[in-house]
Amino acid sequence: MTDSPNNDAVATPRTETAVSPVGGVANARPRRRTGIGKQGVAVFFENKLAVIGLGLVIALIVFSFIGPLIYQTDQVHTDLSHAYMAPGENGHVLGTDSVGYDQLGRLMLGGQTSLIVGLCAGLLATAFGTIWGAAAGFMGGWVDAAMMRIVDALMSIPALFLFMLIATIITPTVPLLVLVISAFAWLNPARMVRGDSIALRSREFILAMKGMGGTSSRAVRTHIVRNSIGTVIVNATFQVADAVLYVAYLSFLGLGVPPPAANWGGMLSSGLSEVYSGNWWLIAPPGIAIIILVLAFNFVGDGLRDAFEVRLRKR
Repeated sequence: MTDSPNNDAVATPRTETAVSPVGGVANARPRRRTGIGKQGVAVFFENKLAVIGLGLVIALIVFSFIGPLIYQTDQVHTDLSHAYMAPGENGHVLGTDSVGYDQLGRLMLGGQTSLIVGLCAGLLATAFGTIWGAAAGFMGGWVDAAMMRIVDALMSIPALFLFMLIATIITPTVPLLVLVISAFAWLNPARMVRGDSIALRSREFILAMKGMGGTSSRAVRTHIVRNSIGTVIVNATFQVADAVLYVAYLSFLGLGVPPPAANWGGMLSSGLSEVYSGNWWLIAPPGIAIIILVLAFNFVGDGLRDAFEVRLRKR
């Protein structure tokens, strides 16, 4: 039994055929479809600064959490006989500070605090702000007005001033810093997600879901939040960078976690008293570390924004 031209023209799933001018089939080749996730990853890695930022974030995490396992130092007991040693002296790679702590080991310990507070506060603020903004935008009416007036009222309060007030009343700890910073950092994500929620609540799939008996909570959880995931993820990176800066601000003003705990802002504040003593290793390393970490998260955020931007994806 011979195959007819019509049989040849029947393509298998996910293939496309090229028809010759005389009506025959020239060839059939598989249609290549790139998933949205792969497209986003490709766009992200096209952004060189984003790739550099991701590498820096990973390097700082390894430096802060794995470094102390390799380069072990005593960051609890002071030793004034080893104070103000220059880099390389007596085996101290970055020297020592005013009480004899190894500066490189101190930098690793401070990185742990800065990263833990920054990541936890940024992610917690983004999660709460996403839920708040999605619920407000989807409900609309007086519910939206009341919820967003709370946001506006909190945004009118200078966050840094309030952080300083709380830190002077209560002894700062890592969990407290996470809660205090996230308590005000969620405001911007809430406003951003609310805008997406308002645009999505009148879409056909939302109306169809409601017509089938779906609840408002299901709409927010299953549809609104998932369709705003690009905005949420991008904003989370910027929230982490802001949280790191808030920790540095408070510590620089002497309101950070008390010793023997350390963070880069506190190290920078302590080092400023040595600015005229020539002890540059007490100032430069923590300052550079803060700059690198904040820039790295901002670069990653820019790359994620490009990856989730549909118009920048390859077709």
